[in-house]
Amino acid sequence: MKQQAREQEQLEAVRQELAAAIANWVNSDAAPYVTPIQRLTLYRLQMPSEPIRCIFEPGIALIVQGSKRVLLGEETISYHAGQLLVTAVNVPTIANITTASPEQPYLALWMPIDLQAMAELMVEGNLSPPRPQPTSRGIAVGQANAAILKSFLRLIELLDEPETIPVLSPLILREILYRLLMSDFGAHLWQVSTAGSQSHRIARAIDWLQANFTQALRVEELAASVQMSASTFHHHFKALTAMSPLQYQKKLRLHEARRLMLNDRLDAATTAFRVGYESASQFGREYHRMFGAPPARDIMGLLQAMGVDAAADENAQRIDTLSA
Repeated sequence: MKQQAREQEQLEAVRQELAAAIANWVNSDAAPYVTPIQRLTLYRLQMPSEPIRCIFEPGIALIVQGSKRVLLGEETISYHAGQLLVTAVNVPTIANITTASPEQPYLALWMPIDLQAMAELMVEGNLSPPRPQPTSRGIAVGQANAAILKSFLRLIELLDEPETIPVLSPLILREILYRLLMSDFGAHLWQVSTAGSQSHRIARAIDWLQANFTQALRVEELAASVQMSASTFHHHFKALTAMSPLQYQKKLRLHEARRLMLNDRLDAATTAFRVGYESASQFGREYHRMFGAPPARDIMGLLQAMGVDAAADENAQRIDTLSA
């Protein structure tokens, strides 16, 4: 019992050190700080956020202070300080910060997972795979142990000595991957990283969808390309992503459409065809259903939130032609 209490105290002490380190580099509600260390990103928010739609790419998210909620399909995933969220494949989600205040801001970090590097580490380390598991969600949540927290702390401390980053950061990043593989997240990551596994085949199909979402989707052909029957493919795809292949493709198209209209100020009809829709009216209906407003109203609202004066912005005025 005393040993467990000491371990908990040690865990809490490291977490507090991590919180101080992140707060030192992101000291306000500014944009996330993308560090020079392989896209390691630090976050600080002083109030809960509205739910936003986004695509989680393979990566590791660690909450150091506060809490967050993620909606994957119809499933709600909540995680809090001291917990990791590990994403093994690209998944469309809805996410929001649920606990944050000026006194106790939300503090977190994120870094991408290099699945190829992880597969190489498995081979080089002669690591034994865990017992085969049924296909699980592409997102897993669990407690971070002290060793992983210390590794992240040492990684952030390299920012104080930028000249050491090229030499030392690859070693620490490799250590983090190793510790993840040896933790409770190991089975989850093995599934996706091991060639020939059902999850690895679905991950290959997801990669294809990411690159070709504007094309017409023929599920039978995609299933055959990863050596699976259509029914088996559909079952494992939904197990991993919490949605069907067609729903997944639709979310990719609509996310890209929103980006094009916001950044390039394209009208709805042009955008619809650009992302693969054959009908602008169908695009408008599905966009409204996903984002809660017609394209014009949604994009204008986003521009206003960004501080863009749509009335004075020549490009923004073109968005008035967006269909409802």
